[in-house]
Amino acid sequence: MRRAIEGVVLGVVLACAWAQACAADALPSWRDGPSRQAIVAFVQKVTTEGGADFVAPPDRIATFDMDGTLWAEQPDYGQAMFMLDRIRALAPQHPDWATTEPYKSAIAGDAKGLAAAGEAGLAKLLIETHTGMTTEDFDRTVSEWISTARNPKTGKRYVDMTYQPMIELMDYLRANGFRTYIVSGSGQEFMRPWAQATFGVPPEQVIGSLGELKYELRGDTPVLVKGPKLVHIDDGPGKPASIAYFIGKRPIFAFGNSDGDLQMLQWTAAGDGPRFAGLVHHTDGKREFAYDRASHIGKLDKALDEATRRQWTVVDMAKEWNTIYPPAK
Repeated sequence: MRRAIEGVVLGVVLACAWAQACAADALPSWRDGPSRQAIVAFVQKVTTEGGADFVAPPDRIATFDMDGTLWAEQPDYGQAMFMLDRIRALAPQHPDWATTEPYKSAIAGDAKGLAAAGEAGLAKLLIETHTGMTTEDFDRTVSEWISTARNPKTGKRYVDMTYQPMIELMDYLRANGFRTYIVSGSGQEFMRPWAQATFGVPPEQVIGSLGELKYELRGDTPVLVKGPKLVHIDDGPGKPASIAYFIGKRPIFAFGNSDGDLQMLQWTAAGDGPRFAGLVHHTDGKREFAYDRASHIGKLDKALDEATRRQWTVVDMAKEWNTIYPPAK
C-alpha cells in the first residue's frame, strides 16, 4: 500500500514538473511571475483527467478582447485608424470634403475637430467608409489596408504590434484543448478577414459589433450589402450577450484590458466550477504605452477595482512580460 501511495505521489510530482516544463516552452515571453503561475496552475487544474476540477474539452472556452488585449490600441483603435485612412483615400472623389466637416478634420487628422463633430460626425464617417459595399468588397479593402497600414506613433505595421505573450497564451490554451474566441467592440466584419493569420482565430470564432447586412441580387449573383444600421454593440454588457448568441456556453477563461471588458469578466467568473478572469494592465511606457484610469482609449478604472476586490489576475506588462511585440520579420 505504501509503495502504491508513493507511486501516486511521484506521478503527481512528475506530472506537475512536466506541465511546468511545457509551459516554459510554450510561454517564453512571460516572466515567472504571479500571472504566469496563475495561468499555468489553472490550465493544469482543468486539464488533469480524474482531478476534481477537470473540464471536458468541449467546455474549455476562452474569450479575449482584442484592442489593448491582443494588440496595441494607442493612439486610437485600429478600426478608427482604418476609417480615417479610408476617408483620405476616398477624398479625391469628393473635393467638397476639403471644406466640409467632419471630413475636413478627418483628412487633416485633426483630433479636436473630430471631437467637436461628436457622434453625428462619427456616424457620417462610418457610413462613408463601412456601408454601401458588398461584404466581399469590404473584406478586400480591409485585407489590403491591414497588410500595409502603420501606427502613426511607432511606424510599425499594426499587425506587428500584436502582443507576443498573448499570442503565446492563446497557442498554449489551444494546445491544451481550449477553443479561443475574440470578443471585441471592433466591427465583426472588420476583424474577420485577418484574425486567423494574426491571432490564429478562425472567422467563426471572431465576435464583434454588428452592422446590418442586406441580401440583394445583382444580376443573377446574390450578395450581402453592408447597411448603415448598427445592430449590436459588442462592448460592456453587450459582450456577455454576444457570447450567449454566438457561443452558447459561458467561458471558463477570459482576458480583457479595460472597463469595456468588465461584464465579460464578471460573466465568466460567476459560472460554476474553476474560472479564470484576467486583465492586461498597460504599465510599460518605455516599450509600449502606459495608461489606465484617465485614458480616453482603453480606460481601466472600474474593472481594475473589481479585479482587486475579486482577486482576478492582473498582468503588469512592465514587470511580467519579457517582450511586448513579436520579433521583427
